[in-house]
Amino acid sequence: MNERHAADVKAFGELIGFSFQDEGRIARALTHSSARSGKDDNYERLEFLGDRVLGLVIAENLFRLFPTASEGELSVRLNQLVSAEACARVADALGLHRFIKTGHDVKKLTGKRVLSIRADVVESVIAAIYLEGGLPEARRFIETNWKPLFRDGVQLRRDAKTELQEWAHANHGETPSYRVDDRSGPDHEPRFTVTVTVKGVRPETGVDRSKRAAEQVAATKLLEREGVWAPAASEG
Repeated sequence: MNERHAADVKAFGELIGFSFQDEGRIARALTHSSARSGKDDNYERLEFLGDRVLGLVIAENLFRLFPTASEGELSVRLNQLVSAEACARVADALGLHRFIKTGHDVKKLTGKRVLSIRADVVESVIAAIYLEGGLPEARRFIETNWKPLFRDGVQLRRDAKTELQEWAHANHGETPSYRVDDRSGPDHEPRFTVTVTVKGVRPETGVDRSKRAAEQVAATKLLEREGVWAPAASEG
């Protein structure tokens, strides 16, 4: 690790209030796969673990904060609070883009195009904290940084595909159909293009990093266009 990167790691630790002993691990947590040649020199494995830790801590908090909520309501709230959008909001509040290392092909770390990178890095940071400080430190980080989301609330929407299916059945007697139009991008950053069709309604297309996520985007766009859902606030 060069001196500049070591200084960034130290500054990042000071920012979040956690002193990392394994500087190599937190450096990986802040590094996108486009910046390194080795398969283990980026955040992808850490992201996998951090996603699970985040889900556990958020689920614990929801279980405690909403003692009368049904399993369905808890699941909707959980999905919103662990979504890429929620994680990216945390990343932006921390100014995380200042510390993320990427290759030359990923220069801008704001806006929807790289929302997923900011979200993934938040999860990988959670994993790095968990591996050094255990669940108590990971919980502290999550509860501190998700507090505004719990306080202000997140847009409580149902699963878009489920909502669209019920709306399509009630209004058109049809089940929506989804078609994968394209898969592009490298293996570490795939992009799926999916079109959703409901008979009697103009189709909509969604693009995201997995087939299911792209289906959700397409369903959301159709629901918003048809006035079933109010448009969500867009990100710059």
